[in-house]
Amino acid sequence: MENDKKYHLQKSESPFLQRPRSRFKEFIFTLKVQYNFIKGFRKMHFIGPCVTVFGSARFTPDSIHYQNAEKIGAELSKLGFTIMTGGGPGIMEAANKGAFEAGGYSVGVNIILPFEQKPNPYLHKWIDIPYFFVRKFLMMKYSYAYVVMPGGMGTLDELFEAITLIQTKIIQDFPIVIFDSEYHKELCHHIQSMAENESISPEDMKLLFVTDSAEEVVEHIKVHAIKRFGLVKKEYKPKWWYGENRRRF
Repeated sequence: MENDKKYHLQKSESPFLQRPRSRFKEFIFTLKVQYNFIKGFRKMHFIGPCVTVFGSARFTPDSIHYQNAEKIGAELSKLGFTIMTGGGPGIMEAANKGAFEAGGYSVGVNIILPFEQKPNPYLHKWIDIPYFFVRKFLMMKYSYAYVVMPGGMGTLDELFEAITLIQTKIIQDFPIVIFDSEYHKELCHHIQSMAENESISPEDMKLLFVTDSAEEVVEHIKVHAIKRFGLVKKEYKPKWWYGENRRRF
């Protein structure tokens, strides 16, 4: 029955992207979106500076991609960061699990889907959001770095959202780490091709750091997030003071 309710909720919103509706319906939809933004701001306000980990929901614990995400989540949480994910299974669960079991803080922004994505069991705090664009906003807003693990279409969407926001100076130059060079080799080749064909600037290539080492992920974020933005670890929650130069949306 709960699945049916979520399915009807999703169906009721789908016409928003298909055609104009009555002004009253558009107004009501706007209020729903506003409510979800406010709910997200209230829920996440005190979570502290985050590193957001993106990746596929489909990998199981016996996958090397899951195990790498778990290790990265643990190591970044030891630096004092809150680990934020989309709150679901797979890579998201792995990164949250790594942080959770390492004694760090773990949060998720879960999407409500027709087939119901349940929050994974390694979250100290989470929120359910019915709109992808609100969810992406929240996953970007509170983070000083983004780690892109192997994933599918949704992961690519999140990666290019982050790159575009940084490229257009909407947010500051937070580090974007692409993990697993073999998995992402065609993606990196295509981005290089865009630079060679001048559809992006050569400087845009510097926005990405590609590595196969969890240790290099940690060191890169230490330099380009902690040192750059003057983050100072605290013994109480929130674990950090925000750097003075953090630009908000």
